Amino acid sequence: MRIAIVTDAWSPQVNGVVRTLQTIRAELEQMGHVVEVISPDLYGSIPCPTYPEIRLALVRSTVVGQAIAAFQPDAVHLATEGPLCLAARRWCLRSGVPFTTAYHTHFPDYVAQRTGLPAAWFWRYIRWFHGPAQAVLVSTRSVREQLRAHGVPNVRPWGRGVDLDAFTPDAPPPALFADLPRPIMLYVGRVAVEKNLEAFLATDHGGTKVVVGDGPARAALARAYPQARFMGPMFGAALAGAYAGADVFVFPSRTDTFGLVMIEALACGTPVAAYPVTGPIDIITPEVGALSDDLGQAIAAALPCDRAACAAYGRSFSWERSAREFLAGLHAIPATLIESVA
Repeated sequence: MRIAIVTDAWSPQVNGVVRTLQTIRAELEQMGHVVEVISPDLYGSIPCPTYPEIRLALVRSTVVGQAIAAFQPDAVHLATEGPLCLAARRWCLRSGVPFTTAYHTHFPDYVAQRTGLPAAWFWRYIRWFHGPAQAVLVSTRSVREQLRAHGVPNVRPWGRGVDLDAFTPDAPPPALFADLPRPIMLYVGRVAVEKNLEAFLATDHGGTKVVVGDGPARAALARAYPQARFMGPMFGAALAGAYAGADVFVFPSRTDTFGLVMIEALACGTPVAAYPVTGPIDIITPEVGALSDDLGQAIAAALPCDRAACAAYGRSFSWERSAREFLAGLHAIPATLIESVA
């Protein structure tokens, strides 16, 4: 199968959406499929207001359409709701080409936090953007229910997985961890306002708070919380070691739809503390972590969890299964149709 994936989120961005798409592409290619990724780096772009690390493509729908048609895909998937996918959506609708979409982030809450405008305004955009899709792929049951409640049709499941070779309880921790007061409480992800990181840093709990990642809020948070250790981005074996060496993984976000980092931490044997919101409520059980509206209480409750149980549960998430769910959600384009628009 020839699959065109259009996305506003791609390398060099570092986030869960990019990692998911990169991993799914690799899994699909390993299965014998041909995947073309159409991303902002192919076109002129501008920095996203308030988040310059993200580039917004400036491109006409006809130009994106030409790239899609030239690839001659059997299916088109629009991964995000940004300007590049908006242009692709416009071309698909004008050309009669069916497509699927995905809902990776609570976009209304995310934008509302950055603009101060009501989230309800942005739900109108979500309904409009995803409405014509043959299927809207989502990662958890609670997201599926929320989208349906907001009038988004054709919602289908698309779970996530863990790189079981990389994320293991045996990963050696960073040497720095040996000198840090315990317990080590770890956060991994973007250091940005929508991740609600300050709620974690402000908790009153003995030990050491460690932040792995980068983003526009890093400098300000490092100044405000000098006792925390900001280690910058980590990847591969170093990241796995940070997960495995921590005593608890803290996930303070209220706007994620899944939280890939949670299952990576679990696969390394580390319990998770989080708020009882979409993502954590779909993943975390009492055996592998704790959920509470008081994040400090969640941390205290998660610390005694059995690390072997955490690892076994985290390692039950498969990228191969995720790729097969993605394939099942795609909608085939009639061959005669794509030939006619090429």
